[in-house]
Amino acid sequence: MIRSLDRWLPSYLMRDRNCLGTQEGLQVFIAVCDHFEPFHGTDRAGALGAMEQWRQRWPEMVESFRDRSGRGPRHTFFYPVEQYDEEVIQRLAEICAQTGSEVEVHLHHDGDTHDSLAEKLLRGGADLAGHGLLSRDAKGAPVYGFIHGDWALDHSHPEGRHCGVVDELRVLRQTGCYADFTMPSAPSPTQTRTINSIYYAKEDGRPKSHDWGQAVTCGSMVDLANDPDHLLLVQGPLGLNWQRRKWGMIPRLENGDLTRANPPTMNRFALWCRLCPSVRGGPPWVFVKLHTHGGIPRNYEMLLGSVARDFHAGLRDQEAVDYHYVTAREMVNLIHAAEIGSELPINQARDWRLGLPPITQDAVSKMR
Repeated sequence: MIRSLDRWLPSYLMRDRNCLGTQEGLQVFIAVCDHFEPFHGTDRAGALGAMEQWRQRWPEMVESFRDRSGRGPRHTFFYPVEQYDEEVIQRLAEICAQTGSEVEVHLHHDGDTHDSLAEKLLRGGADLAGHGLLSRDAKGAPVYGFIHGDWALDHSHPEGRHCGVVDELRVLRQTGCYADFTMPSAPSPTQTRTINSIYYAKEDGRPKSHDWGQAVTCGSMVDLANDPDHLLLVQGPLGLNWQRRKWGMIPRLENGDLTRANPPTMNRFALWCRLCPSVRGGPPWVFVKLHTHGGIPRNYEMLLGSVARDFHAGLRDQEAVDYHYVTAREMVNLIHAAEIGSELPINQARDWRLGLPPITQDAVSKMR
């Protein structure tokens, strides 16, 4: 069916329409998870040119705006580790050190086995960690958030392309993955039936184990966060945008993608707040996970230019919602804090479980 509606529209139509927007103390956390591919459609010179644009323009954007916590915008660069380039990653690390942004793992692969995938993930994580990137576990090993290239998490493409590993969720957990941020993928046929959710998916040894899962719930007696057979999935918004119609009649798809053709706006922000998930039974916190491809010129010109500035200014000027810029790692920390009913203040809950990457520790302490 067109735009994979058969996979997600039933869930959308049957969704819980109870909105947190009227609750006292509402907090909205915004994480931009960038499928950051500076080599897309270009050579090394083009990739370095993209890095220079981010180096020159992103720090000024971070300095120009402040959220309700007094912090500037945050960005999470999910870098395709199969395209590792020492100079590109070093420049990316320097941007993170200056701005409090972070890097996580992105991977395009095909035809892999359990073992070959594990080797790629471990090597990719070590490459990034060598630049002071990625959070570390109690033993000092790197841990990471993940976005699957071509959306085909857990061998989910119906044609069997772009993966090959039917127990990929287990491989991710075994190699240090703390959460996946791939979804939503619509209009791709890899889109799950579960939408607008934060949930634990259990690896069942079959493709697309994450089609369904157990919603993260405050006070749950089952500790799935530490279960090696379960992976936390943090989904972005998916639904219909009736304010943006094709031919003036048909609502367009809202999937949280930030592009030159569909940039962030306050109208979209209001829709994200209605679609995006909270922790069941937890505080009135809404987790808005967005995505983009910010290594591509047409998109980074938007993300670093006047259109994005207008959006940040619109957030600053509205009074109805308390909003917070967070990285992907910080969002997961806040999710786990809500899951256990923690009373930690937001500025402490951002780092309480998964610590700061070494490269950003000094920078973030100075910006707070």
